[in-house]
Amino acid sequence: MERNACTITTDGLPFTQSYQKVTATGGRNDSSSNCSIYMDYNATTPVNTEVIETVTEALQVAWGNPSSSYTPGRKAKELIDWSRENVAQMVGGQPEDIIFTSGGTEANNLVFHTAVKYFWDHQRQLAQNGGNAEPLPHIITSNIEHDSVQLVVDNLIKEEKAKATFLPVSKVTGCIEVDDVIGAVRPTTCLVSVMLANNETGVLMPIAEICQRVKALNQQRDTETPRILLHTDAAQAVGKLRVDVRDLGVDYLTIVGHKFYGPRIGALYVRGPGTSSPVYPMFFGGGQERKFRPGTENTPMIAGLGKAAELVVRNLEVYASHMQEVRDYLEEKLLTVFGKDKLHFNSHFKGSNRLPNTCNVSILGPNLQGRKVLLHCRRLLASVGAACHSDKGNRPSHILLNSGIPYDVAENALRLSVGRATSKEDVDAIIEDLKQAVNEVEVGAAQAGQ
Repeated sequence: MERNACTITTDGLPFTQSYQKVTATGGRNDSSSNCSIYMDYNATTPVNTEVIETVTEALQVAWGNPSSSYTPGRKAKELIDWSRENVAQMVGGQPEDIIFTSGGTEANNLVFHTAVKYFWDHQRQLAQNGGNAEPLPHIITSNIEHDSVQLVVDNLIKEEKAKATFLPVSKVTGCIEVDDVIGAVRPTTCLVSVMLANNETGVLMPIAEICQRVKALNQQRDTETPRILLHTDAAQAVGKLRVDVRDLGVDYLTIVGHKFYGPRIGALYVRGPGTSSPVYPMFFGGGQERKFRPGTENTPMIAGLGKAAELVVRNLEVYASHMQEVRDYLEEKLLTVFGKDKLHFNSHFKGSNRLPNTCNVSILGPNLQGRKVLLHCRRLLASVGAACHSDKGNRPSHILLNSGIPYDVAENALRLSVGRATSKEDVDAIIEDLKQAVNEVEVGAAQAGQ
């Protein structure tokens, strides 16, 4: 079904296209009935106006090489240092703990690369001292991770570089169980990596407790047993709730700019990189990022990330409160319009907390598959799950299935994630849109005798 084209102005930048461009401040959509309403903020967010201004300024006045001593280079170095401080403050770390990367995928890959190399360094040292050990490092993760974790581990297994345990999450809580993590630990375990918040259900994982328990095991290990490193992918959590690496107790934390209104780069928090926690570069070149991530720095994007982080530090409580209020209103309206018997909230798990902006819901019915309903929506822009799984065809999300959602319910799933400026009026509009879409699908199925 075609969507009506609309011409709108986004912070003074006019353009025309068939999909509405969400405002750079984060989402207050044009009120015209012909324009779409974006509710896929877990996939990506628009770049904030202040971030755009910061990037633009960096392009104009900080275009020099940050390693240079002349003014444009010094300005670039100052912007990078400023950004590092802001990103560190956002997650409760120190500036020297932040390594800038191209995005979350690179940050995650760097952690797994480091863990395996760290294990083998330990093994070589052990062999030199006449010791023996198991041949392959062991990794523990969950069965609901992002592809940039799951596929890295899959590849390490395929190339016989590591062994791994993919722990299932509880069908009751949607969470990984701490006791399961501890029970999976082997003498060769070198890394535990569990996401902080799931991108589809929004469920928060017990990272602080996992880290506390694993650190207790580390203290009991002898010198011939490698220390277990601790990592969490916090891509979905940063910018939506308070994230503090000191409270979590992690060695590594992944940060993704485009999830909190920043540019499409990322950063990796490392607790004491090269001292308290190992870092092994994946490639080699100049001495940038203390040689952990060489390559001439992308100053404008790093500056944009720093501005996005500054806004999170300044406004997080307001952002989170607003998103939760609108998300709760969305769920109330869904229940009012469709009724309790017609809905299954795939993001509701007993005893678990979740992101303040995420609603994963299935409208129940034999012909109401999520993709089909979205195709009949005239205004709603949303997804059936993670954008990185969009090539999976009509199969339901494996994350929902692994979380205990029945197949026929999971295939009807809609992931509705609200943003900083999504309004209750937006919710009212998309509820009406969903109502007419469901009606069209059901009438069409009845006429076709399905």
